[in-house]
Amino acid sequence: MAAPFNLFEVFGIELEYMIVSASTLDVLPITDHLLSKAATEPGATAHREDGSPVATEVELGPISWSNELALHVVEMKMTQPASALDGLDAKFQSSVQQANALLAPLGGRLMPSAMHPWMDPFGEMKLWPHGYSDVYAAFNRIFDCRGHGWANLQSMHINLPFSGDAQFGRLHAAIRTLLPIMPALSASSPIMDGRTSGLMDSRLEVYRNNARKIPAAAGRVIPEPVYTEADYRREILEKVYLGFAPHDPAGVLRHEWANSRGCIARFTRNAIEIRVLDVQECPAADLAIAQIITSVLGAICSGRLGHLDMLRALTVDSLEKPLLATIREGERAVISDAEYLDALDIAQQGDANVTAAEVWNRLIALCVPSSRQSPALRAWLETWRTQGTLARRILTEIGGDDSRARLARTFGRLASCLDRGQLFIPQPPAQP
Repeated sequence: MAAPFNLFEVFGIELEYMIVSASTLDVLPITDHLLSKAATEPGATAHREDGSPVATEVELGPISWSNELALHVVEMKMTQPASALDGLDAKFQSSVQQANALLAPLGGRLMPSAMHPWMDPFGEMKLWPHGYSDVYAAFNRIFDCRGHGWANLQSMHINLPFSGDAQFGRLHAAIRTLLPIMPALSASSPIMDGRTSGLMDSRLEVYRNNARKIPAAAGRVIPEPVYTEADYRREILEKVYLGFAPHDPAGVLRHEWANSRGCIARFTRNAIEIRVLDVQECPAADLAIAQIITSVLGAICSGRLGHLDMLRALTVDSLEKPLLATIREGERAVISDAEYLDALDIAQQGDANVTAAEVWNRLIALCVPSSRQSPALRAWLETWRTQGTLARRILTEIGGDDSRARLARTFGRLASCLDRGQLFIPQPPAQP
């Protein structure tokens, strides 16, 4: 086995997209057909589970495609970890266009954002039925996966390596500190059940409630303050497994991935996976957010930013408050916890509270100076600073009109942005 990678030596990115009808934008549960077609592409390597004739993963050069629990979702991920994030957006973009070319004869296309705006998960959800289906069937038996929290959510995952307890402890402390304000960058799900939900990050709200039957599975999204592998296994993983045991006597789900917190330790591959990020309108936007987050995490882990002892001491209670605020308000959420801000070296202006956007702008100024910003990152930052998260931009475009016709126009434009690799700039409805 190869030696573990050190902190920030490599990166892993995963992007999830929904497959929809090209004509109606309704969900189209044909991921198995897409993967079967992809397996016949020149140079493709198909992987199958349990002797299934249908591929569960297809390697297509630097990007691989795989299934998820829902039959209308496809995941695109790096075939091998990358030593840098630069240039990955172009590789993912090429992969998106390849998928759209294969989906076109099937009447489908990919659509971005973290939730389908009008999907009825209780009527339209179809589970992946092929290889590895015993896992999905177990989740469905326990939780009934027809709800939004299982059937209708697409995200970006960032995988970051560590080697040994010292590195794990630093990385885990840094990630759990930033988790609560990540939706201020990535929220893209303000529409659910065909109407505005009142939240910027509806995906994360349903995600944090989807496993309430077994509270230990997701905890409170923010992981507990544990900083060694032994403590993590004792305080988190063993409690997850214990919670599942009465419902899963065969131990099908006794794996690290059954832990559903907002970041999870994967000791089998010496990495922490960040899971709270809504997927964006195109890979360039996702990779811009990934660059910002990893740069700030790197500064914390190296000691250039924040106070590690103070960060380690932050409780789940104290970190849950800003998380709930950014789920509701995105970048406009007020961050009022002085202890949290002090731990990050964010000075308050007099007695005024700061918004999550202001916190990120200060962190970006310290950790991602303009001299290190690519044109794509600068373009995304300008859009975010002037027009907000993708969730805010979606709401700007619909202008209070969440009729099916208006949502279809807006999400059709989002699908076009994904195919073309363009940022979504809202076009508000004309005033009468």
